[in-house]
Amino acid sequence: MGDLAAAVDADAVAPLGKTGLRGGDLPDLVFGRVALRDQPRPLLRQRHALGVVLIIAAGTVSKSAEVREHLGHAGGPFLRCNAPLREKVAGAGRVIRLLHHVRTVPRSTAAWPCIDGPRTGHDGLVTRTMLLDTASLYFRAFYGVPDTVRAADGSPANAVRGLLDIITKLVTTYRPDGIVACWDDDWRPQWRVDLIPTYKAHRVIAERTGEPDVEETPDDLTAQIPAIRAMLDSLGIPIVGAAGYEADDIIGTLATRSSGAVDIVTGDRDLFQLVDDARGVRVIYTARGMSNLEVVTDETIVAKYGIRPDQYADFATMRGDASDGLPGVAGVGEKTAAALLQQHGSLAGILTAAESGTGMSAGVQKKILAAAVYLEVAPTVVAVARAVDIDVVAGSVGALGDDRAAAARELAEKHGYASALERYLAAISA
Repeated sequence: MGDLAAAVDADAVAPLGKTGLRGGDLPDLVFGRVALRDQPRPLLRQRHALGVVLIIAAGTVSKSAEVREHLGHAGGPFLRCNAPLREKVAGAGRVIRLLHHVRTVPRSTAAWPCIDGPRTGHDGLVTRTMLLDTASLYFRAFYGVPDTVRAADGSPANAVRGLLDIITKLVTTYRPDGIVACWDDDWRPQWRVDLIPTYKAHRVIAERTGEPDVEETPDDLTAQIPAIRAMLDSLGIPIVGAAGYEADDIIGTLATRSSGAVDIVTGDRDLFQLVDDARGVRVIYTARGMSNLEVVTDETIVAKYGIRPDQYADFATMRGDASDGLPGVAGVGEKTAAALLQQHGSLAGILTAAESGTGMSAGVQKKILAAAVYLEVAPTVVAVARAVDIDVVAGSVGALGDDRAAAARELAEKHGYASALERYLAAISA
């Protein structure tokens, strides 16, 4: 921090003047965030800088009525800085731009909102990225919105409208800086099927050679997939997939790669394995409906299952999942799986104990050893890939330009979600 202080030239700044800010210690306006505290602190004591720091001398941020008039409240002591206040600040004094990188950002800063839009890092992601398990959400939208919702030509539009309303609620509630729509380019990858042939086999309605099998999907939903993709593209939300991989693998890769906080939106428990409080990765779990969203953190998983998130994939391997065609270990349910992981730490530790006949009852030992062939391959199937070769920059969440908004409205009129679009535009402009 000493180098940062040395670069500040007192002659290079001017008082902030009539901005509603009071003189005193230096405030720190962080690109992508604004830190407002009840008690002013000298800049040298601030350790929340990330990326490009904008320093304005001779002022501390006051939570007075005048300042609040120009700031959108974002919860707690952190407030959002919008264009009017930025203009007043910029006009009052010179702004010094300094590069200052901090590897570790305190968890409390994860929800700081944007000032000028998302900060894009070397990983292509932004300060808080929202990763959508897109198929999970459009299936939920399809079944949750009446099929009477139609486009101008009479074609079904309930999944398109419902998905956009879901995204609007997520943006309004969690205020991400960027969004990525993660896509199932292959919903049943052959490399997983080769290891466990029953993997998702009950959902296959037609097998194909050299390309993904055909999944059982309602015709009215299949017909809306092109409109869903067009809608996301019109809003600047990138659709990211990769041949031979599921959306879960895209999510796993981006969550692992991200240097910022990540919200994973899904109804799939398998993605609990990615939760990591230390890195700001959490799951927004939709299984109980959009009115009962659950934020899943380390504490949630420990409380619910008695294991850590990094143990979840081993836990799921033993428990099995009929909906994915994974048999699990016969006779080993959630309680036994959790108890074994608590005692032995990992599936590898459990197998070692079973082979040596220690640390478990004879009955459990027999069940584990009987499933040895399954347990040799299942962890690879259950674990999400974390190193898929993809290149992505998250779509920023912010007001669309006039041309893009006009094009989006034209598309919305065509596909029957004009009112949902207006709700979304209002949400991202708030």
